[in-house]
Amino acid sequence: MKEPMLRKAVIQDIKAIHRLLQEYGNRGDLLPRPLSQLYDHLRDFTVATDTSDDRIIGCCALQFCWEDLAEIRSLAVNPDQLKKGVGTQLVLNAIAEAKSYKIRKVFTLTYRPAFFEQFGFQKIDRSELPYKIWGDCILCVKFPDCDETAMMYKIEQAIHPD
Repeated sequence: MKEPMLRKAVIQDIKAIHRLLQEYGNRGDLLPRPLSQLYDHLRDFTVATDTSDDRIIGCCALQFCWEDLAEIRSLAVNPDQLKKGVGTQLVLNAIAEAKSYKIRKVFTLTYRPAFFEQFGFQKIDRSELPYKIWGDCILCVKFPDCDETAMMYKIEQAIHPD
């Protein structure tokens, strides 16, 4: 496969994004999102596509939370495309997008902290995050016993892998 192409998601991508997120959600590796919520947040999503057939092979959302804070969420890569740099491209794209909006901090809640550490994310206590972000948590099957790791990326001090 050639290098995947990244682009902003379009309405026709939502069902493929939903299937990808559901696959990881069913395994307990990601918190799934309802289809209606994906439509509500379409503009947050970037997709990675296989350039040979335009098939969606990954997705990532950058959701703005506050004037200087955004969240990387719903990062998923098709299992047959793992270890090919797709997730790395999606995260770097989300960070670049955050920078373009003058966002100073990006956080994530993840089951894969080692993946995010390579970009300069650091583990933080969940209490450092604003209350506003916990609205989605109430809907989670794991609430209030969250087992995700909270991580923060400070754009002005960040390190980018080669």
